[in-house]
Amino acid sequence: MRASDAERERIAEILREAVAEGRLEMTEFEQRLDSAYRARTHGELEPLVRDLPDPGGVVAPVAGGRPRTGSLARWSDRIGKPATSSGAFAFWGGFRRRGNWTVGRVFTAFAMWGGGEIDLREANFEDREVVIRCFAIMGGMQVTVPPDLHVEVRGIGIMGGFGENAKDEAVPAPDAPRVRVTGFALMGGVGVEHKRSKAEKQRLREAQRERGRLEKGDGGGR
Repeated sequence: MRASDAERERIAEILREAVAEGRLEMTEFEQRLDSAYRARTHGELEPLVRDLPDPGGVVAPVAGGRPRTGSLARWSDRIGKPATSSGAFAFWGGFRRRGNWTVGRVFTAFAMWGGGEIDLREANFEDREVVIRCFAIMGGMQVTVPPDLHVEVRGIGIMGGFGENAKDEAVPAPDAPRVRVTGFALMGGVGVEHKRSKAEKQRLREAQRERGRLEKGDGGGR
């Protein structure tokens, strides 16, 4: 299977943790990091972390270190937590679910003459299978998800719209939960957008700078 940028970055994070803990020498770390960013498939990524603690597949970060939350945590740590919200309602107003919250196994949202925002990029999940039911009447809802989440959109738009917009590269991770977005929009709209969080974008920028530094170092050695 082809590897995504998010999966390459997770492998890079495992390697950074390993060198910080003294499990890898700097030379070996740089070699593996370079190989991680050049990898195109899961088969190329997995050997790079096979001998490190708790690899858990090609996308799991190393155990230990500072606890991670939201989009910085591995998917297995974000599944199976008690739900903090199982629904939302807006009438002549709006609602928002975002940040570090836990979406229920079935989440129902209703908006009439109003709007709502459901952001899953930093969210935890009560179960591996989650259903989000969106009902918008003369109103609108925006569902924002990370690019590596499994998402299935099955909504109906009546004199309105119900659709998905993959803005960033949407490649589901093998261990990510599955989210099914259903419902209908009557004279309104429900949109599902794949988009990285600010924290994830910052990590990718740092990884690109580090990769550029290593490539310059390799060029200087030649």
